[in-house]
Amino acid sequence: MPITMDPFDPTPDLPASVDIVIIGGGIIGISTALFLAERGISVAVCEKGRVGHEQSGRNWGWVRVMGREISEIPMALESQRIWEGLDKRVGADLGFTRSGILYVSDTPDMLRKHEEWLEQARPFQLGTRLLSNSEIEQVLPGSARRYAGAIFTPNDCRAEPQKAVPAIARRVRELGGHVLEGCAVRGLDMAAGRVSGVITEKGVIACQRVVLSGGAWSRLFLGNLGIDFPQLKILGSVLRTEPLDGPPTHAVGASDYAFRKRADGGYSIAHRGASLAQIVPDSFRLFFDFFPALIRQRHELRLRLDGRFLTEWQMPRQWAMDEVTPFEQVRILDPKPDEAILAEAQRNLVAAFPAFRDMKVAASWGGLIDAMPDAVPAIGEVPKMPGFFIATGFSGHGFGIGPGAGRMIADLVSGGQPAVDMTPFRLDRFDRLRRSVAA
Repeated sequence: MPITMDPFDPTPDLPASVDIVIIGGGIIGISTALFLAERGISVAVCEKGRVGHEQSGRNWGWVRVMGREISEIPMALESQRIWEGLDKRVGADLGFTRSGILYVSDTPDMLRKHEEWLEQARPFQLGTRLLSNSEIEQVLPGSARRYAGAIFTPNDCRAEPQKAVPAIARRVRELGGHVLEGCAVRGLDMAAGRVSGVITEKGVIACQRVVLSGGAWSRLFLGNLGIDFPQLKILGSVLRTEPLDGPPTHAVGASDYAFRKRADGGYSIAHRGASLAQIVPDSFRLFFDFFPALIRQRHELRLRLDGRFLTEWQMPRQWAMDEVTPFEQVRILDPKPDEAILAEAQRNLVAAFPAFRDMKVAASWGGLIDAMPDAVPAIGEVPKMPGFFIATGFSGHGFGIGPGAGRMIADLVSGGQPAVDMTPFRLDRFDRLRRSVAA
């Protein structure tokens, strides 16, 4: 496995009962568990593989507000406030720093889109500003490429994905929470029309409420419950370099490359304008749900029919509670990166910043992103299953907004009032989902 996560010792034994069970040990599930445990609410996280080992440990490590969907900005701001003190909160160095993030625009049309976003985001007073080409040179010395302009948010941040989730999970355990690895949830236990527990491969955990934060696995889990969740997976590819001095330390996104400085002195590098959309059976089932997004992002998505189609075609979509599930057959999604996309990103980056010419690639990896039709997560209680909450579909934004989302989800499931408006994330905004979750 090309990513190396910080160590974590999971809870050894299955608890008989807790107040709340969280399905999925990524940044969303673990952050939710942290805020529940801090309030003295007993919680168990059930992770089929190892905490943080899928997309939560494979992302770019950006903690940004700039460029977010406008509906996500309040949650992203709350998340940045939490990230600011998270090292102290969990007693570990997560590599968090406010290093600034910059989006450069190759063309006037790209710059206009950034200007339009900035105008919509102006009420939030983010500190984002437009830069001319000469100002770009001051912020990014050493650039060999001229741009139409850029937007720059000095307060945007970065952190280390391979450190964050294990550190937060350790704190959950210190607070008395249970974090189980190699413990797949097969389904829900229901009594008197509401959730009464979860059925895991290791036994039943009684509880009052359940949160599904299963990332790329959420559609499959929900399908077995009769819930038609509109979610696809996008393959992102990332590489990291050996320590390198000279290039800019700001995180930078262009049309054909992206990079950010790492705490280990190297850089994480990707192709911002190219992700792989593997054609799978769900691509046809959800075609009309995702068609508008496909049109909008047609220049950024590369379609491919490969072995993933047959893999998902053969994967069971229904199972009984005494059967081995797909979650037990595939503990960790570890897809191969698209090396051609990464090679293209390297070429583009070296042409733009010659200081990267001598970089040495230490590792590369792929990660499957849980994508929604509108790129906004779905968060809420399922009406026909009282006590069952969905919190998934973060569409590649989960790492940055994870702590803020975790606090809001903890508020929601514990009966409190979230500090931000949760309306944009409601389940019934999708016709397909509304029909299948209705009471």
